[in-house]
Amino acid sequence: MRVIDGDTVEIAGERVRLYGIDAPESDQMCGGEGIPMWACGAWSSGEVRARYAGRVADCEALDRDRYGRTVARCAVDGEDMGQALVQSGLAFAYLKYALDYAGDERDAAQAGRGLHAVGVQSPDAFRSASRKARTLWNARGGPEDCRIKGNISQNNGALIYHLPGQEWYDRTRISEAKGERWFCTEAEAQSAGWRRAVH
Repeated sequence: MRVIDGDTVEIAGERVRLYGIDAPESDQMCGGEGIPMWACGAWSSGEVRARYAGRVADCEALDRDRYGRTVARCAVDGEDMGQALVQSGLAFAYLKYALDYAGDERDAAQAGRGLHAVGVQSPDAFRSASRKARTLWNARGGPEDCRIKGNISQNNGALIYHLPGQEWYDRTRISEAKGERWFCTEAEAQSAGWRRAVH
């Protein structure tokens, strides 16, 4: 078995979406509100990879998703993968589609296991916010209208925005995959948790 990300594996060349769970997107960043930004999506994928890559899974196909992937309940050595990942705080119960692991998520959240220890945004909420941002971005015409650079400090994860004309503006590169973004106004940047660069 090859692990694609926190809730998708490949078995015998076929992509399988694990039933009833939702893990952070591979490019999802977590943090904010006093917590340094960190790559929670990559972390979750890495943890699932360390646990299951190369192992043999017994899967029961239940459905097919809109991307053509098989949706299946899979077990390794008799352990339900989806349930184990939710119990460990590596994934969330995907309540939109199944309630099977709701109690496991509640227990993991109360115990502060895995992602629940850092107040992470649910993957579904992250995807929804990303879609809204893209829609807003397209409506505003892209970087011509939105030229404030929201940068994440590599040193301490601080959220800092740079205005055109400031000292570090031209040297600052924005990586949306790392959670960095463009803003159209200072008020928008500040309400999202970024602070103005001092130079």
